[in-house]
Amino acid sequence: MEMEQNQITRWEGYVNWRNKPAVRGRHGGMLAASFVLVVEVLENLAYLANASNLVLYMIQYMHMSPSKSANNVTNFMGTAFLLALLGGFLSDAFFTTYQIYLISAVIEFLGLIILTVQARVRSLKPPACDPRTPCHEVSGGKAAMLYAGLYLVALGVGGIKGSLPAHGAEQFDEATPSGRKQRSTFFNYFVFCLSCGALIAVTFVVWVEDNKGWEWGFGIATISIVLSIPVFLAGSATYRSKIPSGSPLTTIFKVLVAASLSGCFNRNSSSAVVNMNSSPSNLISGRKQEGKEAGIANKERQDPTNTLKFLNRALEKNPMCSSVECTVEQVEDVKIVLKVLPIFACTIMLNCCLAQLSTFSVEQAATMNTKLGSLKVPPSSLPIFPVLFIMILAPVYDHIIIPFARRVTKTEMGISHLQRIGIGLVLSIVAMAVAAVVEVKRKRVATHSGLLDDATKPLPITFFWIAFQYLFLGSADLFTLAGLLEFFFTEAPSSMRSLATSLSFASLAVGYYLSSAIVSIVNSVTGNTSHRPWLSGANLNHYDLDRFYWLMCVLSALNFLHYLFWAIKYKYRGTGTSTG
Repeated sequence: MEMEQNQITRWEGYVNWRNKPAVRGRHGGMLAASFVLVVEVLENLAYLANASNLVLYMIQYMHMSPSKSANNVTNFMGTAFLLALLGGFLSDAFFTTYQIYLISAVIEFLGLIILTVQARVRSLKPPACDPRTPCHEVSGGKAAMLYAGLYLVALGVGGIKGSLPAHGAEQFDEATPSGRKQRSTFFNYFVFCLSCGALIAVTFVVWVEDNKGWEWGFGIATISIVLSIPVFLAGSATYRSKIPSGSPLTTIFKVLVAASLSGCFNRNSSSAVVNMNSSPSNLISGRKQEGKEAGIANKERQDPTNTLKFLNRALEKNPMCSSVECTVEQVEDVKIVLKVLPIFACTIMLNCCLAQLSTFSVEQAATMNTKLGSLKVPPSSLPIFPVLFIMILAPVYDHIIIPFARRVTKTEMGISHLQRIGIGLVLSIVAMAVAAVVEVKRKRVATHSGLLDDATKPLPITFFWIAFQYLFLGSADLFTLAGLLEFFFTEAPSSMRSLATSLSFASLAVGYYLSSAIVSIVNSVTGNTSHRPWLSGANLNHYDLDRFYWLMCVLSALNFLHYLFWAIKYKYRGTGTSTG
C-alpha cells in the first residue's frame, strides 16, 4: 500500500534540487516556472547590456578597426549561441538543468568581473589616442584579458541558453491538457521576459555606457547576473528536474553506425532478423514512462515505424559487430531527431534577416534624423522597437489570439507550432520588402537634399521609417522563437530535450554567420559583374542596399517554400497529424 502511494505521488524520472524524487503537488507548476521567467529578465539584461553596444567599446577603447570590431562582436555572439548546444548536451547527459544554470551563471559572472576590471583600470587598456601619434590596438596580455573575459561570458551565456528554457518547461505535467497549455504560455512569456531584459539593456544600460563609462555598463551586467542566482535559488524548493540519462549523441551515433553496418552486411541477404535487445516488457515499460511525460500515452509499440526505414536496419542482427545493438525505442528517438532537423535548417534564413537589425539597419538610422523631441536617440537603441512590440504582442497572442484560435479550430493548440514558425517566416519576407522600399525612400531624400556625398549631416527624414522593418522582424522573432522552443521541446525524445531546445539558439548563431557570408558573396559577385560591389562605397548612400534587401526578400521567399515542403510532410509525434 505504501509502495502504491509513493508511485502515485512521485514524478517518475524527476528529482528535486537535492536529487531526491520529486513529488506531485510539491514540485513543478507555474510557480516554479515563474522564478525561471524572472531569472530570464536578469540574464538577458546581463548579456545584451554589452553585446548590443560592444562594437563601440572595441573601436573607441581597444582601438580596433571597424571591420575587426564587427567581426569580433559577430564571433562573440555566434559563439555564445552555438555554445547553447553544449549547455543542452550537458543538461541531458550528465547534469540537471538546475545544476547547469548555476554553473553557467558563475562562469558568466567571472567573465564580467574580468571585463569590468579591465574597463575600470586604465593600465589594462591600450593608451588613449594622441593626435600626434597613431592609436595602438590592444595587444599582448591586455588583449588576452579582453578575450578571456568575453569568451567566459560566451561560455556562461551558452550554458544558460541551453538549460534555462528547458528547465522552465520541465515544470509542467504533459499528461494533462492544462499542463500542456501552461507550458505553451510559459514559452510565450519566456520570449516576453527575454524582451524585458533587452529593453533595459538597449535603453538604460546603453545610455550609461555612452555617458558614464563602460565600467558602469559592465558593472550593471555583473550585478544583474549576480542577482539572478539568488532569485533562481529562491525557487529551489519548487523545482523538479529531469534525471540525466547519458549522452544523447551516443545513442544517435550508435543507431546510425548500426544501420550502416547492417545495411552493408545484409544487402544481399534474403532475410533479416529483428533484434529485440530488450524484452517486450522492457520496451513497453520504456514507452509508458516516456508516454506519460511526452503526451503519447497508449502509443507504445514494439514494432518500428515505416518512416526513415533505413534506420530500421539498426535492429537487424549483425555478426560483424554484435556489440552495436539497438532497441526500437532508440531507433524511433533518432528518427524524431532527424525529422526535426529540416525545420531547424529552414529557420536559419530568418535569423540571417534578423542579423541585419544590428548591422545595416543601425547604419541606415545613423544617417537619418534620430531626434525625438529634444532627445537624441542613439542608433544602438533602435532594437527598442521590436522589443516593445514583442512585449505588447506576447500577452495579446497568449490571452486573445490563441483562445480564439482554439475555439475556431477545436484543437488544443489553436495554432500549431509549425504554423507559428511559418507565420514568422512570412513576416520576415514582408520585413525585407519593407526594408528595401524604405531604403529607396532614404536614398531619394539624400539625392534631393544634396547630401548623397555628405555623410556628416543627418538626412531630413525621421528614423521612424526604419521602425517598420524592426516591427515586422520583431513579430517574426516572437512567432518563430517561441514556436521553435516549444516545438523542439515537445517533439524531441525526453532524453534529448535540452539539446533539442538549444537548437533554437544555434539557429541564431548560424544565421549571424550566414549573414556575413552572404555579404561577402554579394560583394564578390556584383564586383565582378558590375562597376562596383553593391555593398561598398564612400558612405552608406553609395551602397545599393535596396538591391541587397530585395535579394534577402527573394531568398526568404524561397526558404519559405522549402519550409512548406517539410512542414506539410511532418507528422507530430504520437498524434500522426500534420501541420493541418
